[in-house]
Amino acid sequence: MGSIPTDPTIAEVPLPAKYASLKTDGEHRLTGNDDDKKVREWFIEETKKCGCSITVDAMGNIFAVRPGINNDIPPIGIGSHLDTQPTGGRYDGILGVTTGVEVLKTIHANNITTYAPLAIIDWTNEEGARFPPAMLASGVWGGAFTTEYGQSRTDSDGITLGDELKRIGFLGETPCSYEANPLSAHFEVHIEQGPVLDAAEEAVGVVRGIQSIRWYNIDIVGREAHTGTTPMDRRSDALLGAAQMIVATNKIVTTGELNDRQARATIAVVNSMPQSINTIAGKVKLSLDVRAPADEDVETVDKMCREQFAAIAAENGLTVNIDCFWVSPALHFDPVMVQCVRETTAEMGCNIELVSGAGHDSAYTSKKVPTAMIFVRCRDGVSHNPAEYTRPEDVAASSDALLGAYLRYDDYLRRKTEGKL
Repeated sequence: MGSIPTDPTIAEVPLPAKYASLKTDGEHRLTGNDDDKKVREWFIEETKKCGCSITVDAMGNIFAVRPGINNDIPPIGIGSHLDTQPTGGRYDGILGVTTGVEVLKTIHANNITTYAPLAIIDWTNEEGARFPPAMLASGVWGGAFTTEYGQSRTDSDGITLGDELKRIGFLGETPCSYEANPLSAHFEVHIEQGPVLDAAEEAVGVVRGIQSIRWYNIDIVGREAHTGTTPMDRRSDALLGAAQMIVATNKIVTTGELNDRQARATIAVVNSMPQSINTIAGKVKLSLDVRAPADEDVETVDKMCREQFAAIAAENGLTVNIDCFWVSPALHFDPVMVQCVRETTAEMGCNIELVSGAGHDSAYTSKKVPTAMIFVRCRDGVSHNPAEYTRPEDVAASSDALLGAYLRYDDYLRRKTEGKL
């Protein structure tokens, strides 16, 4: 199988005005914007060339289905996402969709009729960059969220996801659910977003599962006052308390057993008010991202953060409210699917197995169907950054690995259906 061709709709385009000061060449295909519309149209055009029928559901997910020998069973899905971070790279999510299209084209060009139908899927709003939380539309399909919840998510300007999907012509009438659009299984290719494969000089790796993740909104309230007339010992400085909480968060996961157990905690968003140089900040909003391979370690980080944030608030005369608005428990992928990937990558001389540190659409598909992932080497493990890069030969290797694993599972499904296992 050859490398994935570059398409102009997936190429870099000028950054929108609100991000122009960042001076980056990064992608900005946020869910529901005009570039999202263009790449969706490209996806439909390319998959239709291979005899696919197209279904767009109520969350904008696109299912391109090619018939198989046995069309009485649901298709085997290959999916990922085409939306990006505000200044993202060219491979995160995009590679998973384009390798799926490449597998589809290879099967079609060789006149192969697979046993089960084949579905290539573009999942909506995986990044959650514009409409939090992440993996939103696959989460609706997987039963974690309602369609009403998903469509009502708003961006920073108060625009709902449902309204934007309608504006760009991708608010489908088919219900967003496993029952309306069933699958037999789901494969996903994704860049590793970490340094393991790059350090080992291996093109692809087996993903055994995804670590536990929680997202929080934190509201800190103090008292606005004049910076020049308020003594330092009479202040309720919300921004000072926020700074101490950021330091405490980092220390929790960089010392002791939590560090050894690869727990991670990150505060990456800080918004303070009233944003006046001579007024002490009275309100601060923070984001908190907590991750670890084990659910119990995330629970420990949660408990320690709450205790230390409360102590910092009391010391500074503040109040703090912590809202955990998204929970994605640790999961293990289907052993048969993982074995299909393992056997294929082993034939390619690649034997590394990993647990994903990031969430993916496969986290939610796994709630309904057997699921597996393939990781692809990315340079220096850099992701969510314009410098994100995967070598063309690794792109080709990931396509080969996906095709091999997919055909293995298609044959497994045939033997299972025919009672030959």
